Amino acid sequence: MSKTKTKRKRKTSKKLVRGDGRKVNEIRPTTIETGIIPNADGSAYIEMGDNKIIAAVYGPREMHPKRLSKPHMGVLRVRYHMAPFSVSPRRSPAPSRRDTEIGMIMVDSLSPALFLERYPRSVIDVYVEIIQADGGTRCAAVNAAAVALVDAGIPMKDLVAACAAGKMKGEIVLDLGDTEDKEGEADVPLAYMPKLDQVTLLQMDGILTADETVKAIEMAIEGSKQVYEIQREALKKKYGMAEEESEEKVEEAKEEEAPEAAPEDAPEEKEEEQ
Repeated sequence: MSKTKTKRKRKTSKKLVRGDGRKVNEIRPTTIETGIIPNADGSAYIEMGDNKIIAAVYGPREMHPKRLSKPHMGVLRVRYHMAPFSVSPRRSPAPSRRDTEIGMIMVDSLSPALFLERYPRSVIDVYVEIIQADGGTRCAAVNAAAVALVDAGIPMKDLVAACAAGKMKGEIVLDLGDTEDKEGEADVPLAYMPKLDQVTLLQMDGILTADETVKAIEMAIEGSKQVYEIQREALKKKYGMAEEESEEKVEEAKEEEAPEAAPEDAPEEKEEEQ
């Protein structure tokens, strides 16, 4: 009798191991600081992974040239620029087509959160400088710009938080780093206003199935919510402390202004004899 050998397929673990040790639904370490540029009306600095980005806001101010102004609403302008030393090899310092495109994308992402109708014939300028790039710079830039707008005292309907999801090695992952972005199969940047439950930016680069697209969007929204909390904490750190200090100063002023206890009535002086 001939013996037939049956090969058993070994079950292999499909847990994805990311280069930096993160879970598939975990964002990169993120820190935000506000008010770092004294000469700007508002500013913010963000580190999202190895991304290092500065955002500065000037305005609302008079539009120049005036022909670009709108009579019934303000204009938001964003200048996005990558420093020559932000990537390797070094890039040209001249603005590229990609820089211009991302600047326009940021305008579309941030405008829904602003009350531009309150600033007719005016402009709000946002300058974003990428000091070091590590993938996902457009999302990190949106996060920094949103905080800088709040720091400038510009009324907003809600903060705009952004995060990307993507597909790498057949699995949907959150907040792709530079290597993951280059080697991945798809990228889905998303900007979101959590309080209003409104998406202000949604792009996709690559090919995903319908189910994968839904999963990527849901994961990007969850990532944006995590970033949103970091944005809020950064603003609380500055303005919460300022509020406490102002309250302390008010209390000190009240104590200083409080009238001293009136001394006991002194005995009436005897009238001088006439």
